[in-house]
Amino acid sequence: MFQNDAFGPLDRQECLRLLAEVPVGRVVYTRQALPAVLPVNFSLDTDASVLLSTSPGSDLVRAVDGVVVAFEADAFDAATRSGWSVVVTGRATVVTDPAEHERLSQAGPASWMPLHGTVFVRIESEMVTGRELRRTRGTR
Repeated sequence: MFQNDAFGPLDRQECLRLLAEVPVGRVVYTRQALPAVLPVNFSLDTDASVLLSTSPGSDLVRAVDGVVVAFEADAFDAATRSGWSVVVTGRATVVTDPAEHERLSQAGPASWMPLHGTVFVRIESEMVTGRELRRTRGTR
């Protein structure tokens, strides 16, 4: 098997630290039996779950509530050919508890889009994987 020391795995804690540094990621889910990818702003909750804020009538809410989805975020520097990518996989649920909704209204993510009402979607961080790309000698 070919080994490439330019790629290195990231442990869970490092993945979560990196996720907390970027404001936008992509939620990957199924829409009409086909893969769909939607860029979203997000935040991490204290339990390391990914939080999204959207409108009650959004297609995303209907498509992801109660199903397993993936969430990916990354950062790359083209000049140095370095960066990282993190994927969180877990069940997505709409936050329905009034106290939790109120807490997230104060401390959770604010949608970058104007919303009429707010729904929070929580993606449990059941599986967190990541890798880092490091520039190696000989690359330009």
